[in-house]
Amino acid sequence: MSPASEERSREAGRVREADRVSRVARLAELVREANSAVALTGAGISVPSGIPDFRSPGTGIWEKVDPMEVAHIDAFRSDPAQFWSFYGQRFASLRDKRPNGAHEALVELERRGLLDAVVTQNIDQLHRKAGTRNLVEVHGTIATSSCLACRARFELEEVRGRLGADAEGVPRCDCGEPLKPDVVLFGELLPEDALARAQALAAQADLLLCVGSSLEVYPVAQLPSIALQTGAGLAIVTQGPTPYDADAAVKLDGDVEAELRALVAAL
Repeated sequence: MSPASEERSREAGRVREADRVSRVARLAELVREANSAVALTGAGISVPSGIPDFRSPGTGIWEKVDPMEVAHIDAFRSDPAQFWSFYGQRFASLRDKRPNGAHEALVELERRGLLDAVVTQNIDQLHRKAGTRNLVEVHGTIATSSCLACRARFELEEVRGRLGADAEGVPRCDCGEPLKPDVVLFGELLPEDALARAQALAAQADLLLCVGSSLEVYPVAQLPSIALQTGAGLAIVTQGPTPYDADAAVKLDGDVEAELRALVAAL
């Protein structure tokens, strides 16, 4: 590369960084001015913790397996052994995962009184581990599993023990029926109470901060629309396009951990 080309490249980098700093400052301004800010998070916020998201080309979980075969309620009912061959690995892979700087940044915003709640599509418990107090898990959590026959519920470590002890690799209830993780599978409705809380938070917010979500999975993808309809500002921190990019007051598309740390530093 010629000296002139190198200088042009450096100048382009300076322009991009200046633009990023400006957008972080704009986001900080929106957070400071909001009487009620709510965060909506998706799988992308947990990627820096070593948890792959679902749809990214080359790395997404659903590129390797068909979700209709391993994560649908009908798959659980018809072949619990195949279902748990996937979910058992998922449980194991999440065991040692820890919150990252993006989770911690949201906790800090909540601690400062700048964030009212976090609505998450994630089931990985990382917001809980990070210390988020007002948390709405609209897709459930792996923290417990339940028996669909007798409604008994078991904590995660007990489920892991039963999974390991079963010859077919299926954690079973005391009544003998297979346990189902308390997560929302394909073909199931979201918990009414959690969805109602999420919708109410979006409707009352002055700012909805969407982090690490493609905003394509319904009904959670309706939350930005609810917020916009009530006059709230919309901020998006995620890599890749979303259907709401044109409606956002600010969009940051870098690493979510770096972007949210920069936000906290700017406040």
